[in-house]
Amino acid sequence: MSRRGRSAAAAPADHRRPPVLASNGLVVVHRDDQGRTARFDFTTLPGPAPFRHSLARLFAARCAPSGTWRSVKTSKGAWWAIRPFTQFLHAHEGAPQDVGDLTAGFWNAWRLSLAPRAFDYTKHSRVAGLLQQDPRLPHAVRAAMAKRFVWSTPGEHAYRPEEFRAIRSAARRTFRPALQRIRENTRCLEEWRAGAVSHGTPQWLLGEALDVLARTGNVPQKPLKNGGMRALFRYRAVLGGTGSLHTWRRLYLSRKEAAALGVLIAAEFGFNATTICELAVPTVVPDSGPAAGLIYRLSLEKRRRSGRGRFESRNVADMGADSAGRLLSEALAATAPARTALGPRAEAGRLLVWHETTPHDAQGYPGEVRIGPFGFGTDERATKDWRRSVGLPGSPMRRLRKTVNVLYRREPGQNSQDTHDRVYVLPEPQVQEAAIPVIADGAVDAWQSARRTVFQARIAQQPDGEHQSATCGCVDYMNSPFGLPGQSCTASFLMCTACPNARVTPAHHARLAHLHQALGSLRGALEPAVWDADWAEAHARLSDLSRRLGDTVWSAALAEATAADRTRIDQLLKGDFDL
Repeated sequence: MSRRGRSAAAAPADHRRPPVLASNGLVVVHRDDQGRTARFDFTTLPGPAPFRHSLARLFAARCAPSGTWRSVKTSKGAWWAIRPFTQFLHAHEGAPQDVGDLTAGFWNAWRLSLAPRAFDYTKHSRVAGLLQQDPRLPHAVRAAMAKRFVWSTPGEHAYRPEEFRAIRSAARRTFRPALQRIRENTRCLEEWRAGAVSHGTPQWLLGEALDVLARTGNVPQKPLKNGGMRALFRYRAVLGGTGSLHTWRRLYLSRKEAAALGVLIAAEFGFNATTICELAVPTVVPDSGPAAGLIYRLSLEKRRRSGRGRFESRNVADMGADSAGRLLSEALAATAPARTALGPRAEAGRLLVWHETTPHDAQGYPGEVRIGPFGFGTDERATKDWRRSVGLPGSPMRRLRKTVNVLYRREPGQNSQDTHDRVYVLPEPQVQEAAIPVIADGAVDAWQSARRTVFQARIAQQPDGEHQSATCGCVDYMNSPFGLPGQSCTASFLMCTACPNARVTPAHHARLAHLHQALGSLRGALEPAVWDADWAEAHARLSDLSRRLGDTVWSAALAEATAADRTRIDQLLKGDFDL
């Protein structure tokens, strides 16, 4: 069970440095909230120099602490959109020299050079968003930018239930053994530190190796001639080998195991990959505990929003093995040794921390933060590596988010309700399939309701041998549609107007007109729900009859109602009439 609250979480302190715009005005350095840095050199782009200077200034404004680009991933995406735009400028004679010289015709030509696909739509929107910051941009160009970019995409559909279960099971098979391994070795380390292990025993040697591993990130090692490292000989026997499973993985998650944990979090909460990557360690809500169940508070940030609604908190309870909070408890247990080894560093405040055999220091992982052998979060590359290792097709994160929010949680996940309905729910085939019987049932109910409120008896000018009921004539009371064939009708007198066996002649008009008036009078004397349940349909059928006969005939019939008619209707409404 989880409790979600949209209470405004306090915004984290902004430790970013302002972007460095070099003296030539063509180099921008972006440092984001996660401490990642990217350098953008506009001198490497083609095109008119004034235009490149303007682009650099606009780019730097977006990278500033007051700007809207909170991650170097965003600024890098914009950079790779700007490059083809400047190439397009450079390839045409008479190209505008600066933003103020840009024309709607030139922008439309750039727009037509793009393919109708999602990738080129992104380039179009990013360049347009950047240029629109410049007040010199002509109004005609702004109007051209506002025109819809039509593109087609196959789209991503939610997983089928069996596919969703298979992905969760595969992620559990990866993460649960890692959790058990870390818990067991953490217990051994705690016993060693508490002095509960005899000195000189294999268990004591294992505890000593684990203590070094917990403090430094590696078991005791010696350097090799080739520059590598190997576990000291005295510990090899108790460790069981020199591979990662026998050394650092005793206390730390691997990159693929952290990716599996990220998949489980996506399958539980419906978060996107960026949110999971940057997820902070949840805090425990005061006054919660083992007796009543731990309640964690997750602090979330929606980077694309600004101002109100950007920060959000959710309370998630650990109420047992099947609760969402239990996954957070397990994630904390699996990553706690890594955060302890990192100490007071800011990155230690992130939930997903993992270890690698050879420290890369971000080599081969552009824009990613590494501290020694430790990495943080999970990305698409890690998720794909995990997916291939377990034999699953496709990249699961985006589809998992859609599956959870559309089919299971059935509410927005850090989106507006409009975006949730328009982008996620309506195009989803499973939602469309599930809606078919609901729509069909609704149509049948509407049809049946319409039939109940439409006058079904036949209007005749002369009696034709029918028997008389309390309100009108009946030609076949032994075969009523409201009873069993061959048995006398036992339906309420109010149902006569809904029966095709009933006959209404002018002799019945006065009585029915008075009944219609009496039912209308009850409407003001009863609770609306009571009147709707007991009298509304009969009143609607008589209203339909009055429209068929016309106001003149109906008013005359009401005036002709006799004392006997009024007495009979009064008895019928009270249930005192005996035919």
